[in-house]
Amino acid sequence: MTKTPVEAAAPVNDTAHYSLHLYVTGGTVRSIRAIANIRKICEVYLKGRYDLDVVDISQDPMRAQSEQIIAAPTLIKTLPLPLRRFIGDMSQTDRILVGLNLYPGGAALLPRGEL
Repeated sequence: MTKTPVEAAAPVNDTAHYSLHLYVTGGTVRSIRAIANIRKICEVYLKGRYDLDVVDISQDPMRAQSEQIIAAPTLIKTLPLPLRRFIGDMSQTDRILVGLNLYPGGAALLPRGEL
């Protein structure tokens, strides 16, 4: 059966609970932007189905080392599997959504201007 564009754009994990860890460096502009962007993505696409742990690696360098963080900001999705890592200010919403397995059809199916 062929899916309509609306069916193809439907989230894959529409009931899965997401565990996300965002590693930032203090109150830098990039860190603040990454926190705001990922919170917005989570509230729009994962409302009530996520845990977001924001870790300041300048305050907890051992945790950053144990997670092998080589750049900040870095977002790590630990659940649902598979584990995924994203580096940057989380402003590329389309890529984040595809990487979180929320929109497998890719950026062409995403609503424009929503975020």
